[in-house]
Amino acid sequence: MKTREIKELNNKEIQERMDVEKEHLVRLKLNHAISPLDNPLQIKEVRRTIARFATVLHQRETKL
Repeated sequence: MKTREIKELNNKEIQERMDVEKEHLVRLKLNHAISPLDNPLQIKEVRRTIARFATVLHQRETKL
């Protein structure tokens, strides 16, 4: 998800999507530990998406 798309969401939606992405990251890590993923870069992308969500939330909190 692009930063531009994230900024269009409200705080509640960002938090919900961040929780979903965190669960997805845990599942990916577990699956990768059991058997290698076809594309291990998925883990990196999910981590970056979570960081984008957190960054936008933090920016909004400090702006207020």
